[in-house]
Amino acid sequence: MKRLLTAAIAIISLFVMVSGVSWAAPDIKTKAVSYSFQGVSMKGYLAYDKNIKGRRPGVLVVHEWWGHNEYARKRARMLAEMGYTALAVDMYGDGKQAEHPSDAGKFSSELMKNFEVASGRFTAAMNFLKKQKTVDSANIAAIGYCFGGGVVLNMARQGVDLKGVASFHGGFAAVRPAVPGGVKPKVLVLHGADDKFATAEQIEAFKKEMKDAHADMTFISYPGAVHSFTNPDADMLGKKFNLPLGYNADADKKSWDELTGFLEAIFKK
Repeated sequence: MKRLLTAAIAIISLFVMVSGVSWAAPDIKTKAVSYSFQGVSMKGYLAYDKNIKGRRPGVLVVHEWWGHNEYARKRARMLAEMGYTALAVDMYGDGKQAEHPSDAGKFSSELMKNFEVASGRFTAAMNFLKKQKTVDSANIAAIGYCFGGGVVLNMARQGVDLKGVASFHGGFAAVRPAVPGGVKPKVLVLHGADDKFATAEQIEAFKKEMKDAHADMTFISYPGAVHSFTNPDADMLGKKFNLPLGYNADADKKSWDELTGFLEAIFKK
């Protein structure tokens, strides 16, 4: 293995010398950050590659119903490795996290029932990201997982100023349904075909809503994948709390590949 790694590095180095291309491995800078909305401190996490010069697109990462945690931060780092500046946001405030599904359900439902607050917190995070010196404020997208997927889809319904949104195993309920021409961002939905938290009727209603709104939407369903299919902790959490959750490595990889192409297209990289 060591010989193969050494050979690979040598080949890359030779390519760089012959082609004259300047290349450096990503040097990911991360830091905990704070921003606020209506007097509540929101605890975010910023990630970017220090080796990239100048401004680049920014991507918001909205957490699962558990709250802003290491999983959301991991996805922010992955986006930074792809050349974006990413902000893992805090929708609950003060970095609050749930230890039990009953708390997670309470936190998420209370926030979505008061969507003006949810929208304000999302917008505060977006504005914070836009002000970063590594960010091209004209090129912002948002991705979300579970609860976060529902958040970004609802922000898209309201015509938020984003290039695109991507939902991973997110909810489809509309706080306020989209109106024709009202969905400005491009929409990517990455769904587990066997997700017990979404009914066939809900999915069809969502697709019809997007069609009637003339949204630019792509919907991809992964056979065999259940809720939280991108999270390696899903098996443990599902067993612990007797919930229909499960990690699916194949669907995780395929959905991230879809996101990669989606971001490249909307930012025209």
